[in-house]
Amino acid sequence: MKNTDSKIFKIDRRTFLKTTSIGATGLLLGIQYSCTSPTNKLKGDASANFSSSVYLNINGSGEVTIIAHRSEMGTGIRTSLPLIVADELEADWKQVKVVQAVGDKKYGDQNTDGSYSVRMFYPIMRKAGAAARMMLEQAAANEWQIDVGDCKAQNHGVTNKDGEVLGFGYLADKAALLPIPEEVDIQLKSPDDFKFIGKKTSIVDLEDIVTGKAIFGLDTKVAGAKVALVKRPPVAGGKVKTYNVDAALKIPGVSKIFTIDSPGFPISLQSPLGGVVVVADNTWAAMKGREALTVTWERGVNGDYNSTAYIESMMKKARVSGKVRRAQGSANSALAKAAKKVEGDFRVHHLSHAPMETPCAIANFKNDKIEVWAPTQEPQWARGAVGEALGLEEKDVTINVTLLGGAFGRKSKPDFIVEAALISKESGFPIKLLWTREDDIQHDYYHANCAQHIGVGIDDNNKVNSWVHRTVFPAIGSTSSAQSNEPSGEEISQGVIDLPYDIPNISCETNTASAQVRVGWLRSVANINHAFAIGCMLDEVAEKRGLDPVANLLDMLGQDRNIDMGALSEEFWNYGEKIEEFPWSTARYRKVIEKVKEISGWGKAMPPDSGIGIAAHRSFLSYVACVVEVKMVNGKLKIPRVYYAVDCGVAVNPERIKAQFEGGAVFGASIALKSKITVSHGAVAQSNFNDYELARITEAPLETEVFIVPSNEKPTGVGEPPVPPFAPALCNALYQVTGKRIRQLPVKL
Repeated sequence: MKNTDSKIFKIDRRTFLKTTSIGATGLLLGIQYSCTSPTNKLKGDASANFSSSVYLNINGSGEVTIIAHRSEMGTGIRTSLPLIVADELEADWKQVKVVQAVGDKKYGDQNTDGSYSVRMFYPIMRKAGAAARMMLEQAAANEWQIDVGDCKAQNHGVTNKDGEVLGFGYLADKAALLPIPEEVDIQLKSPDDFKFIGKKTSIVDLEDIVTGKAIFGLDTKVAGAKVALVKRPPVAGGKVKTYNVDAALKIPGVSKIFTIDSPGFPISLQSPLGGVVVVADNTWAAMKGREALTVTWERGVNGDYNSTAYIESMMKKARVSGKVRRAQGSANSALAKAAKKVEGDFRVHHLSHAPMETPCAIANFKNDKIEVWAPTQEPQWARGAVGEALGLEEKDVTINVTLLGGAFGRKSKPDFIVEAALISKESGFPIKLLWTREDDIQHDYYHANCAQHIGVGIDDNNKVNSWVHRTVFPAIGSTSSAQSNEPSGEEISQGVIDLPYDIPNISCETNTASAQVRVGWLRSVANINHAFAIGCMLDEVAEKRGLDPVANLLDMLGQDRNIDMGALSEEFWNYGEKIEEFPWSTARYRKVIEKVKEISGWGKAMPPDSGIGIAAHRSFLSYVACVVEVKMVNGKLKIPRVYYAVDCGVAVNPERIKAQFEGGAVFGASIALKSKITVSHGAVAQSNFNDYELARITEAPLETEVFIVPSNEKPTGVGEPPVPPFAPALCNALYQVTGKRIRQLPVKL
């Protein structure tokens, strides 16, 4: 949902420095200026300060600090949002310092999830920069005693018609005395004048990352901190029955062992799973101490969960009529009478996030206050969850955000941060909580497994006239509430009820299913399951109709139009945006399909043992089409090339968009070919990368070409949209090689 609390307002220098956790020293770049002529004044009083909003500060030396209030996990958002401010400000990017914000409501929504950071804050960041620019121009006009229309901010200063320059530093204290423009009066730059937006810009952390200087959660150090690991129940909702610490306490370096209560199941998305905590002087001692524990468990309500059997039970439900979530015409009747039919069952298993950096946090509880350092996607949620768990007011909780070594949705949940906080309070000293890879794989918030049935009817005129789609999967809400056993409108708006094709008879249906492990959002969420089934089914429909797959997609789209999805289903969710502002445009969808056809050379002759497949999908308000080429070499699958066409509105930082799509193709290859979580007797079978597999270098796409459709439309998501169309495009390509239709992920070759 849109955050309505993100406003531009003035903030005094002391508060700015305090609330952003920046000291007076080390805050700014310390750039030295010199006057190029007697009439040019670039620097002012070094103690002067101009903070036109919580995101921006300029001091008397001309140094500009821009606050990054979202979390950096490889997407480049710590660069892209400040870049927008700097462009509107007319700052010199080389003279800008980016500083990470702590978790605080004053920054507006800080949840770096759902591919909506730029979408939500693009206008806010522009206005923040533009308001400061206008105030600097007015301050210059006052200084020169001329009309503000004769003043123009550019290249870190304000110039007049005579070519004189007043630097931002010189104007800082003068601009600080002026009123902030009313929002309706803020004048934004023309896109034609953008210097950074839409241009290639390296991320601000690039040098530190490639030289090993960047500080991620695992790198963070606090004096006096001890290491903690937790032995958690193997079954979600299980509890400690008995435990013996005698052997563990004999391990040199182990200092304390105690339990954290297990809340049972369903379980809050912020609650730790509980278990036995081992605190030690170092990581090795903590690991050996945990190994030496003897624990017996009460397995709880999920002790009999078998994911393989459960997906088959969901499949049975998907084959029969369910709760109708979108009804158009008489789909089931039309399907029964169709001249030709295509029907299929589709299965997707649980998936783990498995980021390279496992969950971790440092917590220091002292004097009824707590300070935390963590790789979190949602510092405000973490702040509230820690406060609630420790009985503290929000003002007594500080959440410092480190760089994240991957996340994909896992680190938006604050359970591991709450764990660290509870352990620090119980221990009485700073704690560095570590999760091993085994902890991460076996105690994740898993992507929901899913069973789907799709039936498509084709009439006597070879037109698709009926579409019945039934999807069954445990809703994310069922993790925390036993009553939430049907998918939400948000979940079925990710590829089911938002079907854009011009089909007269459509029925979208669901049935009940409940989480028996923790289920959460993973990169592109329910779009993964639904795009896979729909994309593969559309390829089958094309074959049944005797059409080229691209021609089939374009034909089924019908006439260009904006679809009022809300009129088709009252449960339609437009990723938190009004459909009037972000309409479902089949013209934009058509364009990416046509463009990917062009850049991939669709229709070209393929080498022996090779295939090419296409799929398209709209998610997070972006339109994406994907073509995948495959080749079998000595019985092994290779992916020589992947092509994407994406319409994401204004492309703020094209280089990072391309990088996310390149990474999305690798992520998609893992989902399609390798990754699978299975559960037996309530416990996850996989434990590390030996049995929870990811695409290796030899299995990942060798080349990925990304075409970004030029657009002045409002910016939309780019982190998650690469993932959904990849798997069906790959499977459609494999069909050309093997002659076998693929209806289950991961693919079994």
